[in-house]
Amino acid sequence: MISRIGDAFSHQKRPLLVACLVAGDPDREVSLSLMREAERCGADIIEVVMPYSDPVADGPVMQKAMQRALRAGMTPDGLFSLLRDFRTSSGTPLLILTYANIVVQRGIGAFYRDARAAGADGVAVADVPLEEADPFCRAARESGIDPVLFVSQTTSPGRLREIADRASGFLYLVAVLGVTGVRGSLNAGIGEYLGKVKEVSPLPVVPGFGIGTPDQIRELARAGADGVIVGSAIVSEVERTLGDGSRAREAVGAKVRELASALR
Repeated sequence: MISRIGDAFSHQKRPLLVACLVAGDPDREVSLSLMREAERCGADIIEVVMPYSDPVADGPVMQKAMQRALRAGMTPDGLFSLLRDFRTSSGTPLLILTYANIVVQRGIGAFYRDARAAGADGVAVADVPLEEADPFCRAARESGIDPVLFVSQTTSPGRLREIADRASGFLYLVAVLGVTGVRGSLNAGIGEYLGKVKEVSPLPVVPGFGIGTPDQIRELARAGADGVIVGSAIVSEVERTLGDGSRAREAVGAKVRELASALR
């Protein structure tokens, strides 16, 4: 059975926008409204980050957002409740991005079953290497969840093939080396590497990390990306409008429309 993520890519006529938000930032009520606004303003897939106290893959903007969400009381149960509420009025694909400790603490199988029951379509675990990925991928598939795995320009051809064999939904291409956060430019050669990944795997290839401007999005679209993931550029709008949920919703909506327009 094809997932919502797979269905979205199979029917695409252009690259898809994956808009990333931190669950519970700045609080649960506003967080849900931001998810709905991102969808309304052009997000094709919504990536929801489970806040974590030691997010080694994330830069300052995302780290501060996670701290706000944790202070506001976000937990894995809260994440699943948030997704259930969103899913009552939406069929937009949902991707959870999380860290291994959160999954293991709950029980790997239980986490994926609960994610599926809440309406999630895919899960990406940021700090699980290929050598330790099998229990996560197996639990994902048993629960009807796409295990979205990461590749980068430092991934060897052989390792790339192994990752592609285990993944589904799409391959998450790390567009810049280092942590998340908007960069002035993308890594040199990212377009060429994107083409190499597509030669190895039939899965959609979707760059993330460091992407935050319409010009960067257009550059990746020209290179053949099947979608782009934008997080820090959107989440920074939440930080800029703290204390005013209406302004936060307007600012996030405007940013998503700006980014989506680059793909249309």
